Amino acid sequence: MLVSVFKRFAEFLRPTWARCLFLIVLGVLIRAPALQGEFIWDDTFLAHDNPFIRSPYLIFEVFRHHLMLDSLSAHYRPVQNISYMFDYLFWNTNTYGFHLSNIFWHVGSGVLLFFLLRQILVPLGWKSSVDSDTSIEKRLASDFGPFLLALLWMVHPVHSAAIDYVSGRADSLAFFFSCGAWLLYLRARRSAQRVSKSVLAILAAVSLLLGLCSRESACMWTLIFLTHLFFFEKNLALRSKCLVLAICLSVVGLYAGLRNLPADRAAAGPSNGWSASTQGVLMLRALGDYGRLMIFPSNLHMERTVVNAEAAHGNASWRAAVGADYLTILGMLVAAALIYGSLRPGRARPLRAFGACWFVLTYLPISNLFELNATVAEHWLYLPSVGFLIFLAGCLLEFPVRIQRYGTALACVAVVALSARSYVRSADWVTNETFYRNTVTAGGGSVRVVLNLGQIYANQGKLAMAERMFRKALDLCPTYLIARNNLADVLHREGKVEESDRTYDEAKAAAPEARKDFPRTWVIALAMAKLRADAGDVNGALEILAEGRREYPTTWSLISLESELLRKTQGPDAGIPAVAEFARANWWHLGAQLALGKLYFEKGDIASAEAAFRLANRLDVHGVGGLNMLALLRSNQQRFDEAYRLQTRAIARQPDEPRQYLILSDILGKMGRSQEAHALLAQVTRMETMARAENASN
Repeated sequence: MLVSVFKRFAEFLRPTWARCLFLIVLGVLIRAPALQGEFIWDDTFLAHDNPFIRSPYLIFEVFRHHLMLDSLSAHYRPVQNISYMFDYLFWNTNTYGFHLSNIFWHVGSGVLLFFLLRQILVPLGWKSSVDSDTSIEKRLASDFGPFLLALLWMVHPVHSAAIDYVSGRADSLAFFFSCGAWLLYLRARRSAQRVSKSVLAILAAVSLLLGLCSRESACMWTLIFLTHLFFFEKNLALRSKCLVLAICLSVVGLYAGLRNLPADRAAAGPSNGWSASTQGVLMLRALGDYGRLMIFPSNLHMERTVVNAEAAHGNASWRAAVGADYLTILGMLVAAALIYGSLRPGRARPLRAFGACWFVLTYLPISNLFELNATVAEHWLYLPSVGFLIFLAGCLLEFPVRIQRYGTALACVAVVALSARSYVRSADWVTNETFYRNTVTAGGGSVRVVLNLGQIYANQGKLAMAERMFRKALDLCPTYLIARNNLADVLHREGKVEESDRTYDEAKAAAPEARKDFPRTWVIALAMAKLRADAGDVNGALEILAEGRREYPTTWSLISLESELLRKTQGPDAGIPAVAEFARANWWHLGAQLALGKLYFEKGDIASAEAAFRLANRLDVHGVGGLNMLALLRSNQQRFDEAYRLQTRAIARQPDEPRQYLILSDILGKMGRSQEAHALLAQVTRMETMARAENASN
């Protein structure tokens, strides 16, 4: 009966377009819960506060910077920033649009994978042993198999962090463009016209470069492609292969040149200092964990680790230690299966060998042989999982026909089960509190997760719970100064001023050493300066900021606060130099341009102020800061018609913001159009009433 249902399903999906549509529809449906999700973790910077995504005017500037501005990581992913740029252009800060884009990049990758597997697997032994002349049987053997593999890959819940997490988009971008490059190359080979062949080859090279600029894992795509080309492709002359190799190396060389555009990071992250034997054990544990997740993805969460608990104090830590040892054994079994499956004779041996090569080549960089920011991560399986599935398919083809049929039916059942698990997993990403709480519950209680959960409690006013979280974070990592800074802030809000000051002093003393291993240690100086300023000790705040500026001379938050305090106490001339210097070095920084324009405006230097405001307006397609200040400037010059036009543009950008109508009402009043001004004030009142009613209902 299962075989009969399977045949009817295959018949229904006979057209290629129907299979692509099925991949798209199912891919969207199972990720639907995440569409309502908030910005979580790094999303806040990358998709909301990121200055490089706010205007296409900056499309080339993104190639001159690392992905994260204020970080020790050297991730170079300009295409990821460009993708956010277009999301922001069309969706503003609506999180729904960003999540929808993530899903479509993923399902697009699934569709491209289907087309790629359909072309490269059949020559490797994807042939049925079924002796039948029916078209369905042939299609089951040659075409439905690649579709089913692509489907299994697309619905697998282990990829959740690459899809449901907006910041995880780099995986699908690299996959999409790299897979597309391979398909364009294959199409170029089939082209009979020289011009068409050349154009397609150029497009393939550009697509590969876009993949490399999306995520570093695209280098592994290049290695897989070359492995297939030289060891599994039998219908191409060596000379042609060498030409393709030269083009690939040229593209990778161009990418390496682009990576040198950003300034070098001042420091590297902390080193684990593991011995070779420890790395070997962790490599096997990671392999065991990944193998288990591919077959039975039951316990999914961020911040995974395969490092043993410190010592077996109590049952919980003892079970964790035993679990890690089991992962080592499981890793050895997975490695043995890959080796045996690759060497065992059989008609599908090339398929198994290619799948094993794909998996191993892409696993090695994440195997703990090289030091990364974690020992394991689910989204790192995004590319290796394809090779794992190909290997399993090659193993299935060695069995008798009857078992092949039942195995295929079982794979269809697995699609349903994995889809359901992915749907449930996507719901974990709806709110920050849900995400962090579920992560801790599932075993991902790293210092970063605990710290972020504590900050959520602090923002909600649950200070006692926040204090417990921050103390727990410090227990996990005593040198993590952000946790100490947050603890000091909560203690101050709780009225424990003496302990708060002592905690700040400890953090400040440790900052010079800690900055070598952790980013954003400047927040200690910023927090202390704000406390002094709020207490009325402006000179004390300025002293702290001056000291902080010596340690962190290019940090805008410190420059901004210092400039504002100087402006209030000594006038705009005192605040201009540092802001102007920063703005010249970072012309793309919206906040700096607005601050500089306001200082010039207060000083009376109208020409300089206008130039800064106009640049600020170009730096944010949805922002109104520059337009508001230009309208105010023109109003002060009694050029009311220009001020009116500028402010109506601001309203078009933010039609739901009452403040924009208040500014326009003031301009209309100065123009003598008092009736229109009063109408706008009434509209503002209605908008504020509706907003209060909506907040009350929530």
